[in-house]
Amino acid sequence: MTYDEALAYLAGLNTFGIQLGLTRISRLLELMGNPERQFKSIHVTGTNGKGSTTAMLSAILVASGIKTGMYTSPHLVDYTERLAIDGQPVAREDFAAAIEYTSRQVARLLELGGEQPTEFEVLTAAAFYWFARCRVEYAVIEVGLGGLLDSTNVIIPELCVITNVTIDHIDRCGATVAEITHHKAGIIKERVPVVTSAEGEALELIGRTAAGKAAPLYRWGEDFTASFVKFQGQLQTIDIQAGVWEKQERFALPLLGAHQVKNAAVAVAAAWLFSRQEKRVSDRTIRDGLLQVSWPGRFEFVGDKPVFVIDGAHNLAGVQALRDNLDSLFPGRPITFLLGILRDKDVAGMTKTLIRSCDRVVVVAPLSERAGEPAEVAALITAELVKTADSIEAGLQEVFLLAGENGIVCAAGSLYLIGEVRRRTLSGQIQNNQV
Repeated sequence: MTYDEALAYLAGLNTFGIQLGLTRISRLLELMGNPERQFKSIHVTGTNGKGSTTAMLSAILVASGIKTGMYTSPHLVDYTERLAIDGQPVAREDFAAAIEYTSRQVARLLELGGEQPTEFEVLTAAAFYWFARCRVEYAVIEVGLGGLLDSTNVIIPELCVITNVTIDHIDRCGATVAEITHHKAGIIKERVPVVTSAEGEALELIGRTAAGKAAPLYRWGEDFTASFVKFQGQLQTIDIQAGVWEKQERFALPLLGAHQVKNAAVAVAAAWLFSRQEKRVSDRTIRDGLLQVSWPGRFEFVGDKPVFVIDGAHNLAGVQALRDNLDSLFPGRPITFLLGILRDKDVAGMTKTLIRSCDRVVVVAPLSERAGEPAEVAALITAELVKTADSIEAGLQEVFLLAGENGIVCAAGSLYLIGEVRRRTLSGQIQNNQV
């Protein structure tokens, strides 16, 4: 199976959509010899910040000399981004080999009368197979959706991490914080420690679940906290304290934004907890790991003249964090947005939170069947200038023209938009902010 054939096979599974539940993935993994039991794992969920936190934890383990797998979703540019070994995406031929092997096991499952697995279930099984084949010691596994019924929830991790809990994916995880927290807290296992930055009602519910499973709980604001110190070029310096372990250290982080301060605190608290059983993890390796971490498409600067920022914010909490970061770095300055939002999001709330009256906005359709109609999104926006474009390429041309060399451009609203913008940047289709 070639890489293109692997992608075609996965595309064929899209017709089965998202079907939550663990029966299919459990039966498939059993046929594969349960590869998920051949390495130790850390499980990460949350509404926002789970990807960044996963990347930080993976980087810390790699810097500690631990052979590490990392499984994340979705990808921005290439499917291979979802499976990483020691911080590097797997090669296309390796990705294809993992999918080919898994597809053969799917065929066996169907012959035995089993139900057809979804695309994400096949990807998850393929990731576990490849991690086992590469003999990783640990894998940092990001939940795809929710937690309780997510196909990654077949693992028994050494540590569970729950970042924040806000409203998102209401069609799958519920329309209230309580319902969503029920899904997120579903990754908590008997006596497995939990680190969380959740607050309020969500924290209360997580605490109740953890107590019921005798799982030690470490909480943002009570057991650990962090504060921003200063910017140093493309780095932000932060102080992280954990009174529970009598720890206080200063770290430098290449991921910018106030929200990343909290994400880093969660990752470091998890690493400090982890270091109690894994002596290769130390303050030095934590510091080295954070310096090396990369998480593209999250408040990422991809150009200048004009300044060009891309951010995957795609829900209310995400765009609030993005707006706070823009106001902090560019106080009082108008922003020219390239905006694309999926129709099943809180479009009105997101645009009201993100856009100021002095901003200019060009609305496009993200590359998704769920894309919001640009004219309908534009109708909800109040700004100095609001217009639509027929394509992402046309939208890029328009925002660069509007911003001029001295302006600020920000592409946001959906990972399906950001991925395409980043692909064009990496492929050279956007050079010197010209399309």
